[in-house]
Parts: sequence; C-alpha cells; structure tokens
Amino acid sequence: MAETEPRADTVTMDKIVSLARRRGFVFPSSEIYGGLGSAYDYGHYGVLAKNNVKARWLEAMVQERDDIVALDSAIILNPSVWEASGHVAGFTDPLVDCRTCKLRFRADKLEEEHCGRKPSKHPGGTPECDLTEARQFNLMLETRLGAVEETGVAAYLRPETAQGIFVNFKNVLQLARRKPPFGIAQIGKSFRNEITPGNFLFRTREFEQMEMEYFVPPDKADQWYEYWVKERFDWYTRYGIRESHLRIRPHEADELSHYSSATSDIEYLLPFGWSELEGIANRGSFDLTQHTEHSGAKLEFVDSATGERYVPHVIEPAGGADRAFLAFLVDAYDEEDVAGRQRTVLRFHPQIAPVKAAVLPLIAKDERMVTKARALYEGLRRRHIVEYDDNGAIGRRYRRQDEIGTPFAFTIDEQTLADDTVTVRDRDSLAQERLPIDGVREWLDDALERPWHTPKPG
Repeated sequence: MAETEPRADTVTMDKIVSLARRRGFVFPSSEIYGGLGSAYDYGHYGVLAKNNVKARWLEAMVQERDDIVALDSAIILNPSVWEASGHVAGFTDPLVDCRTCKLRFRADKLEEEHCGRKPSKHPGGTPECDLTEARQFNLMLETRLGAVEETGVAAYLRPETAQGIFVNFKNVLQLARRKPPFGIAQIGKSFRNEITPGNFLFRTREFEQMEMEYFVPPDKADQWYEYWVKERFDWYTRYGIRESHLRIRPHEADELSHYSSATSDIEYLLPFGWSELEGIANRGSFDLTQHTEHSGAKLEFVDSATGERYVPHVIEPAGGADRAFLAFLVDAYDEEDVAGRQRTVLRFHPQIAPVKAAVLPLIAKDERMVTKARALYEGLRRRHIVEYDDNGAIGRRYRRQDEIGTPFAFTIDEQTLADDTVTVRDRDSLAQERLPIDGVREWLDDALERPWHTPKPG
C-alpha cells in the first residue's frame, strides 16, 4: 500500500503533468477526440529521455556484462503460453462497483481509492456508498487472430514480457552458447486491462517493461537473488536518483506469488507516496517446469562435461520504462529563485537528459554569430543530441533549456567573433566559462562522462 509522506522539495504531480505537457514530454493520447483514459503519447523530449532510460538499462544488463543476452519476443504469443503460465486462469484482480456513483474499484485496495461523491472518503466510507460483492476481473486484453471475426482465434496481448523469454530459453541456451548462471534481457510493450489506472504514467493499460530473467543453478538462487536486489537499487542511484527517495521493501509471506520464495520491490517516493518502480523475484523453477509440462519440450540445462541436468531457477528483475522515466522526471524537478525570478529546472543526470547541449547565438540577427553557431551545432550533432535555438531573448532560451533538462549551453557572442571562444553555461550551478570553439566537442564528450550527483538536497 502506498504511504503518503510530506516531501522536502516542491514537486507535485500537477506540476509534473503541466511541465510534461508544456515542454512536449508527454501528451494525452487521442486528445482531439476527447482522449482515452490513462493513455499517453510521448512527444519529442519524452521519446529522447525514455530512450535514454532504456539505453542505460541495456548497457547495464547487456553491454557491460558477459552473462546476459538480448531478446525481442512477439507481443502476441500462442494462446497456450498463457494457459501454461497460469495467466488465463489466475491473472485477475477483485473488483467492486458502486451502484451510487457508478465507479469501479479494486476490492483489495479500497483504502487507496477515492469515493466518487466525496473524494475525501474511501469507497464504502459514506452512507451513500452502495458497493457490490467483489468479483474477479481478468487483466488480460483479448484480441482475435483471423480476417473474419466469427472464425477468428482468441488470443491475448501479452500482459508481461517474461513469458516470451521463458519459451525461448532452449533457443538461447543452444545458440548463444551460455550456461547458468546467465540471463536474457528484453524491453517491450505489455498490456493490462487495469481496473483503476491513474496517477499519470504510473499505471496505464499500455506500458513498456524492462525485464531480465536470470537462470541459475537451484542451490545458488538465494545468493543471486540478493545480488540482483542490490544491483538494481544501485542502477537508479547511479543515474542520479536520491537514495533518500528510494527504498527496498521485501514482500511479506502473504504477498508472495505462489511460485515465489522471495520478492523485493524497489520503491520511489512519488508525490502520492511510496510506489513500486521494480520488483526482483526468486521465481524458482515454476515457469520452465510449467512450459515443459504443457509443451512437451524439455527446458532444462544439461552439463556436457558431467552429465548433470537440472531445471534452472530464475531470478527476475522486472521494471517499467515508463515508471522509471516518471521517477527520473520527478526526482529531477526543481525550483529556485535566481536574481529575484523563479527558475524551473530539470536536474537530469546528463546520461538521462533528452538534449545534451544547446547552441545559442547571442544575437539572432547577427549573421556572423549565426554562421559560427550553426557550424558548431552541425559538428556536435554528429555525436550527441543537441539543439540550436535563436528564438527570443537569450534569458528566455536558457529557461527553455533548463525546463527540458539540458545540462550545458554554448553561447556564441561578440567575444567569439574576436577570439573564437564560446561561453559554456552549466545548468545546475549556472557557472560560466570560456572555451576555444575548436575544443567544444572534446569538452562535451568529457563532461558527459564525468561522475554526476544531483545538487538537490536530501
């Protein structure tokens, strides 16, 4: 259950939603038709930032390791996959309807919901509330395969990416020349028919997952579980999220899935309370055993040297790209007074920031400045996502870049025309220094690789 706690900073979900819309990170989907509940489209900066989140995850999981390979499985799998995994029979949530306000609520989370008539109360908390008995609600989104609906075959949009990994275990084991311990990592879209989606990007029906299944010898499962809990926590702090706003919450025994011997959530303190970013689970041999029984294919490891054979146990770190993006966005948001004016700034880690640098001619009508600025911009864009901006006063342009989280700005001014140096402005400290224009690319390369820590307190 999410806990509400006062935050030391000034961020609210209203401010996050407003900035995301104003600066083109995220828009309501199908807006010209009135939108669709809890559906969002990513704009230019949102695409760039979320792609950076996914790229950093792939680097940590695949590029920087020898024991994990990548996979991209299909969204629509053979329906038998979901029967074997237990999703068809058991992937449900209990729901209740209110006959008074006509809203639907999770029966097991009524203390987190708001009454349709009196939002300060929980459903069932007023004499007007008239709740139905709880009934099970299937979370999978069904579709049909075939040109004619009447003869089509029922199928499902995947509710998780994990099963696509499990059914490919044998292929990867043979072709990737790996043996336990090894992992298979995947990023992809998943779909869940959520009863009560909400809180902006935190809970939507269509979302992107970053999941890795790590296959280990059974007697090593506990050891690797502890390893991956720490490894995944450290990934969030590595890219700037404050430790004071992160925590690891082990699941109680009554929370565990029937196949899990241990699960821990990495939670972040969002404006609406502590909420899950990622779960790390010790799934045992459940998944491979289920698919072996239902498909007839033996999903096991055989050691060619010793003849030993076993069904590996699985450690699963499973996070959401959208939730991670939201956490980075919230943690980056800051406000401060500069020279008597409020500045809104996104203090992204440079490796997460959608734009790495801005190139700004001081005077847009000065062709000499524009020519030098365009040349610098064209040179930098070959290596990094950078932006050229000559629209408006220089202070206004700085503020625009602050609000999208650009860590550095290079300004071409009168002195540039005299000695070929430029001013570089640091987003966080507002410090400025002069650089030779020929050295800007090398300086930026180095700056983006330097260790970075958020200047936000606590």
